[in-house]
Amino acid sequence: MNYQQLTEGQRYQIFTLLAEGYSQSAIAKRLSVHRSTICRALKRNSDNSHYWPDRDNMLSYQRRSQASKYRISQDTIWFVEMVLGWDWSPEWIYQHIARNKAQGGLLYKHLRQGHKRYRRGKHTLRKPIVNSVSIDERPAIVDTRERLGDWEADTVLGKQGTGVLVTLAERKSKLYLVKRVHSKEADVVKDAIIEMLMPYKAYVHTITFDNGGEFAGHESI
Repeated sequence: MNYQQLTEGQRYQIFTLLAEGYSQSAIAKRLSVHRSTICRALKRNSDNSHYWPDRDNMLSYQRRSQASKYRISQDTIWFVEMVLGWDWSPEWIYQHIARNKAQGGLLYKHLRQGHKRYRRGKHTLRKPIVNSVSIDERPAIVDTRERLGDWEADTVLGKQGTGVLVTLAERKSKLYLVKRVHSKEADVVKDAIIEMLMPYKAYVHTITFDNGGEFAGHESI
């Protein structure tokens, strides 16, 4: 049995037919919908035995608007299916969120559950990156996405023993490069980034990294 979405006109017809004394079954037959559709509409939007079509229309619009916020782009679906096909754990999403939060990002606020799971441990130590350049010194043009050649690098951990994905995203074109490597060692990640960017070396102005030790080779890159 499939639920049918009522149109705005049908909701006003329900209001009129109820006033004429029609039963739910008779209204469903008149509108060519299942009786459960009429029953659900009346249950959601009745007050003291009175059906309010305006409220039903408003709530229906709100439900559709809310649902559209959670639609996933085809590019995202493709990427998720690709890494799942490699038996990678969804845990990498939370790792990315944790790194984003450490950089002052707000992705963690979109999580439906509590945030405690994604906080770094109190005793987690991170080695400083030698000669790192603060993101505050990044040219303002990078934020405007007006030119080609400003990249963002990241790494994605798989299940234990399945390696690492090194990713590069070009901010203006949305070009996304991915290379699978065997570890997060700085030299391995450095070589992967250089290899991926070599065909695009004429279009490399900046690369933004997080403070992970895997990017310790930033000067060599």
